[in-house]
Amino acid sequence: MRVLITGATGLVGKELVKQLHEKGVEVNYLTTSRSKIESKPNYRGFYWNPEASQLDVEALKGVSKIINLAGASVAQRWTPSHKKAILNSRVDSLHTLKSALESHEHEVDHLISASAIGLYNDSLTRFHEEDDFEQGDNFLSKVVEEWEAAADDFEALGLEVSKIRIGVVLAEEGGALEKIKQPIEKYVGAPLGDGKQWQSWIHVHDLARLFVYIMEHQMEGVFNGVAPNPVNNEVLTEAIANQLEKPLILPKVPAFVLKLMLGEMSSIVLGSQLVSSKKTLSTGFQFRFSQLKPALQDLL
Repeated sequence: MRVLITGATGLVGKELVKQLHEKGVEVNYLTTSRSKIESKPNYRGFYWNPEASQLDVEALKGVSKIINLAGASVAQRWTPSHKKAILNSRVDSLHTLKSALESHEHEVDHLISASAIGLYNDSLTRFHEEDDFEQGDNFLSKVVEEWEAAADDFEALGLEVSKIRIGVVLAEEGGALEKIKQPIEKYVGAPLGDGKQWQSWIHVHDLARLFVYIMEHQMEGVFNGVAPNPVNNEVLTEAIANQLEKPLILPKVPAFVLKLMLGEMSSIVLGSQLVSSKKTLSTGFQFRFSQLKPALQDLL
């Protein structure tokens, strides 16, 4: 089997490539940097420029599945230009892939696209399931809505479409854990806001396994990419501090301070999404890290 991956060099992409190679699956990947193009038997790079709708169609040769992880980071100051990049990078990537499939012969039968729990409304009490949820009314929610609609367009080409709404990804390097860990290590860590906001997290190893599982079982539809036991921000911060054996000396960082510092982007750290993994578990998928403490022990 050969799989085409966008975003293969990112946080989730690296772990996904590693797991696919362990299973003997060959990977083609798309990159916007010609200097990052490699050509190994099981790992071949191809140039693309989604902003200009350009894609080297050689990337589609022998490919039966596409895993789409492309998208500009949301953890960067939300200037008007970066907000545009957050949306366009996600939608343009899918439009470019779809155009390539429409205009060239291919063997692709399944698209598995990243999405995000940012679609869900900010709430301390609402338990969001894939097909039973309240949609948020903010920038990230609107981005996810357009992102998923662009993925759904592939159904018109006869492809099966899967979308994984990803939660807070915990990884050894990069991502949310690193950003929480750094101030704790410098003795300036503290819960954010009132600390009650829910953090529906997932270990990066399990997230990559979920992409592979959905691919191998050819499962269609939407799946929440979160572990079964979400925690609030205060519990998460304290658990990381305990694992690092560092005290939390400072009081909680008030919400108004975060809003002054981060502006609209503060919704990432102050937003509360309590998200269910029931549907994911019902498929037979088993999390290796379903509890926070073992996940942190593995990563820290």
